[in-house]
Amino acid sequence: MRNFVPSWIRVPVVFFIIFGAVEFFIDSGEKPAFMVYPAVLLFLLLVLLILIAIEAIVGALENVMLHKLDEEAKARFLAEKEKTFQFTWLNETYNKLLGSKPIESEAEIILDHNYDGIKELDNNLPPWWVYSFYISIIFAAVYLLRFHVFDGYNQIDELDTELADARIAIEEYKKTAKDLVDFNTVTLLTDAADIKSGQNIFQTNCVACHMADGGGGIGPNLTDDHWILGGGIKNVFKTISEGGRSGKGMIAWKAQLKPSEMAQVASYVLNFQGTTPANPKAAEGDIWVGETTEADVAATETLETTTDAINTIEN
Repeated sequence: MRNFVPSWIRVPVVFFIIFGAVEFFIDSGEKPAFMVYPAVLLFLLLVLLILIAIEAIVGALENVMLHKLDEEAKARFLAEKEKTFQFTWLNETYNKLLGSKPIESEAEIILDHNYDGIKELDNNLPPWWVYSFYISIIFAAVYLLRFHVFDGYNQIDELDTELADARIAIEEYKKTAKDLVDFNTVTLLTDAADIKSGQNIFQTNCVACHMADGGGGIGPNLTDDHWILGGGIKNVFKTISEGGRSGKGMIAWKAQLKPSEMAQVASYVLNFQGTTPANPKAAEGDIWVGETTEADVAATETLETTTDAINTIEN
């Protein structure tokens, strides 16, 4: 009966030990196990109820036992329990760490100095302070050797690693973020959904000047090999984005269209190359001879096949 621990301490401690064991042995990713698996939550609730029930039963048995004791034994039991509840071990530990002498023993450490009746005690440094000081010396020595003698991994290395990871993450993000495309990164799109979107944008905004078949009207013919501001996906994208010749060319569409939409319509426009419009406008500009790679040829063939399939479905 000497080691009493209050139930309001015993129940939470036991419960969180069980909770920690469950979280340790059950892999639930970033979320706690009880949030991922309902069975775990039910188990923890059941454990809590059992602990509370045990405490209630123990309390009831204790009351029954007290009724059977005589007054003297009951008084000793309650005094021992109350003393334990005061956490005397905590006070003892505090006094040891403080290292001070009790009042009864101050005569052993009193100095001869006397200032107007005020006497000085020769107390030693508190053990907690001394231990902390020694630990800091050991830590400093290890730190010095680890990071200044043996060139250990430091914050600059950590920053460089994080920056490198961030650059890789940005590049990966750019590959899937279509609206981050610009003149330098745009590529010829061949996906059927992109070509269909480009066709819809062209029919909504461009047919008034270029005609539905790309033969040209107010704007130039898009079916021949002549280009005023250069051909190829990059130049066509830039022309759509920034506009045509100053004062007499096409307006800049970057305020009305997203980068992904300009890439879609530019890819659709290049599909007019080599087709025969009903009323073709005379060629304007210079013949475009751009650098063509095997990837560009394959993309162009895929684009033509995709466009033909879309036209066949619509017809």
